[in-house]
This record gives sequence, structure tokens and C-alpha cells, in this order.
Amino acid sequence: MVSWKIIAGGYDLFVATYLFTVTGRSSTLRLLSTSPTGLNTSWITQHPTNKHILYAVNEMAPLGALQSFKIAPDGSLSDALDTVSTLGADPAHVVALPNGKVVVMNYSTGDGRIIKTTHGGAKFNGSGPLIKFQVPPGTLSHPHQTVQYGDALLIPDLGADTIWRLQEEQDSDKVVFKEPIPQPKGSGPRHISIVGDRLFTLHELSSTLSVQPIPALNATSSAITRVSVAPEDAPAGAKWSAAEILIPPPTKRFPKSYIYVSNRNLGLSDPRGDTIAIFEHVNKGKADEGLVLVNQVHTGLERVRGMEFGPVGTGGDEYLVASGVTGKGGVAVLKRVDGGRNLKVVARNLEIPTRTTFVWL
Repeated sequence: MVSWKIIAGGYDLFVATYLFTVTGRSSTLRLLSTSPTGLNTSWITQHPTNKHILYAVNEMAPLGALQSFKIAPDGSLSDALDTVSTLGADPAHVVALPNGKVVVMNYSTGDGRIIKTTHGGAKFNGSGPLIKFQVPPGTLSHPHQTVQYGDALLIPDLGADTIWRLQEEQDSDKVVFKEPIPQPKGSGPRHISIVGDRLFTLHELSSTLSVQPIPALNATSSAITRVSVAPEDAPAGAKWSAAEILIPPPTKRFPKSYIYVSNRNLGLSDPRGDTIAIFEHVNKGKADEGLVLVNQVHTGLERVRGMEFGPVGTGGDEYLVASGVTGKGGVAVLKRVDGGRNLKVVARNLEIPTRTTFVWL
């Protein structure tokens, strides 16, 4: 028998802690507890080294907030250790950097903050100016994620159809904007993942997945290969809006990496639920690089938004936890099968109908 605790945030006043247990060929997902938080903890993340600290955004307008919590041995959370304003509306993503700073992006006001922490990451020191993304008149900036790549921060902006590239000045709170990475007009880049020198981008508005070489700083663009992620057998009236992309690293059990993306159906729902699409990246040289659809897996969930693989090294990466933003599908755990080319639901808990974000302990 092996088990993992999973913390789940959502559009509510609490986070939930689940216990996922595998015994032989059977699996269970049990709700352990709920911990009160601020409003709308739509994204949560763990401190990169101090695993007892959890960060959560409060996705609110006109001003959102960022909170820190201590994780107890049973997976429940303490009262908030500290809270700081994000200085903008509807923060939809937070990431903790190895340098002890926390980056939060405000979706609705097109800005974000890089906030220093103290006391092992438990407290915020309150500094960190508001970073504004300058877009043409008539364009609304909607930054949706931050991914560190070398000494740069890459920030997909689904309103501006670009991926911003920022660098922090040494010994300063200031950031310098480097050449952005433009994306197809109207595509709405939402989330990204990086493997080697390749940038994989999931576009919300066009429901497409793209791959391109990461351009050098003296270049402004690179060739983009793009494919649809939406299922072809959806009911009439379905309206797709891609959400999350995950590319787990290769391991002995899963030597080949596949790309997993979540589809949200904002239109007429499918009784089978929304899908997780699985892609293979094929790269045989400059003239032969592409993305190949391997599978569309129905989940029984509506508007699948957040999903997360378990930790590598403990066997947890065999499993993927996911939930929807609407409906009554609850939280589902899916198992990678066929070497990662397919997924099957192995456990589900319906006690809380919707969740948006997960952290495995």
C-alpha cells in the first residue's frame, strides 16, 4: 500500500486535503479535511525547498491577495501566516522561485508583482513594485502564468498574444523587459512548458498547442508548429477553451515524455465529460518537427482546468489528479497506462464538486 496527500484549492473559502491510496490493483480518494482560507484560492503552490509552506492567491477584484500557510503533517493548513496585496485584480497564478521570491500575476488588470519573502518563506516583506505590461491601445493584457527559464521569467499573456520575457536586475526590485516571444494573433497563450530549448504553448482562445525553438535574445520570433487540441467527436454546441499543459520528465517507468493538455467545454456539455488530450512531440530535424495527437481521454469532469502529476521518485508520477470548475464531477485521479499514451480513471471523490488547483505532498 502507498498513499499521498493532495491539497486542492478552488473558488471557495477553503482548501481541501485528500488522501489518495493505492492498494494492489485498487485505489481510493478520501477527503481528509478542509482548511479555511481567504476567498477564491484558485491557484496554490508549495515553497520550492521549505515544503511546509504553501502559497495561495485570492482571486478577487478590485484587489487580489497572496497568502502563506503552514502545512501540518496531516495535510491541513494553519491560519494564514501572512497576507499581502497583489496590487491588481484577479490574480490567477503564483509561483515560488528558488531565490526566495514569489511571483504573482493579476489577470484582469494586466500586471503582477515579484515579492520577497522572509522567515523561511513564511512572511512577505511587502516590497516589490507593480509590473505593468505595455500593450497597444485597445488591447487588454491578461498575464496568466510565470515560468523561470535560466535568468529570465517567461509570462504568457493571452490578451496581448505574446509571451513576455523579463529579467530581474541584481540587488534591485526592478525588472528589465527583453524581447517578447510573439504568438499568433487571437490565439490567447495561457500556459507554457519548456523542455530543453523548446517552448510548448497552450493557447486558450484558439484551443491549440504549439511548439517552437526559444528565440535568442537578439531575435524576435521563431517558427511555430501548431495543432488543435479539441476533440473531434464533441457534441454540436461544444465550445472549447484550453486550460493546462503538463509535460512530465522521462523516467525509467515512463521513458518517453508525452504532452498532456486539458480541454474546457464552455458550451453544450458532453455526458462523457471534458477531455485531456495527449500529444507526442516528433522532432527528426528542421524539416520534420511536429505534434501528433495520441489520445483524447474523457474524464467525467466539466470544464477541466487544474491538473497535476504526482511527485517523481515516489511512484506518484504514475497518477494525475484533475477536477472541473463547474458540474458535479468532483476530483478524479487518473493513471498513466500504455507507457503514458493513455489515461484511465482509478479513483474519484464527489464530496466537493469542483476544484481548480492541486499540490501533491
